[in-house]
Amino acid sequence: MIFESLPTTPRSEELLDKAFSRAARAGRAKSGLEAQQSMLQTASSILSDNLENVVTRWPDFGTVDPFYYELADAIVDVDELRQSLSEVTWASRQIGELRREYQPKLRKTEPTTARKHRKQAFARMADVVEEVADDLIRIGEARDALRTLPDIRPGEPAIVVAGYPNVGKSSFVNGVTRADNETAHYPFTTRGVHVGHFERDRIRYQIIDTPGLLDRPEDERNDIERQAVSAIEHLADAVVFVLDASEACGYPLESQLELRDAVAERFRERDVPVLTVNNKSDRSRDVDAEYQMSVEKGDGVDAVLDAAVDAVAWEPDIPPSRQE
Repeated sequence: MIFESLPTTPRSEELLDKAFSRAARAGRAKSGLEAQQSMLQTASSILSDNLENVVTRWPDFGTVDPFYYELADAIVDVDELRQSLSEVTWASRQIGELRREYQPKLRKTEPTTARKHRKQAFARMADVVEEVADDLIRIGEARDALRTLPDIRPGEPAIVVAGYPNVGKSSFVNGVTRADNETAHYPFTTRGVHVGHFERDRIRYQIIDTPGLLDRPEDERNDIERQAVSAIEHLADAVVFVLDASEACGYPLESQLELRDAVAERFRERDVPVLTVNNKSDRSRDVDAEYQMSVEKGDGVDAVLDAAVDAVAWEPDIPPSRQE
């Protein structure tokens, strides 16, 4: 996952302590002008390199897949994050300019004056780092939030499971996928996102249940949840909408069908097929659904999964054969 390997972002005071303490050790190892020059070089290198590393380890949001871009934007505000990354880039370059400004001042002078110039350089470098203190905090918080996003691969086919709570979505996902399902909680849902995988004809499919997002009407979602749904739209190759005609889930069938229609309308703009599936068919089949199944009894589950795979109609990119 693109955010998983992001390094810890140092706070401004941590970075300054690290740079100046190492500079002090470097200075003690030498004497006279050479000591002051070594301190300047050490501190400026640590500051500029660490600030640069904060930025370069982040992906280019201009090329990030729309799914991850919108998901990230729902959580951290990508525009603000990019501005903070830009400010830190400026700070890294500013430290380099200060080093180049003060290096000539430490060459042909006596040690007392050189020490005065070096201390002045340190003060100005500290001002630069402190100027981006809030940006470093924002970047660090964004890193902590984004590195735990679900490991969903936009390059692999994805089936999204939707429907009201307690209709059997999670049971369906758990029943058709391998034992290594991922379940985690994210800022846009308190109940966790369930991600499972299964294979057909050597193709790995992702099947995703998003409780807290596609299990209630649009007007009941907050802004973050709405944007997370928008991200899911980029991801889905097919949607399995699960109904419970028996209404044992606690929601009237009429409300379930209204949510189904709203989900279908939303995904229609991206030409994503939506399959209507009635679960708990052993209790009631009194609904016009494309498929009937009972996850509890194991009836019709394979047919639903086959239909979802057919709806995805995934054709992997196969490189052309090499010409002899």
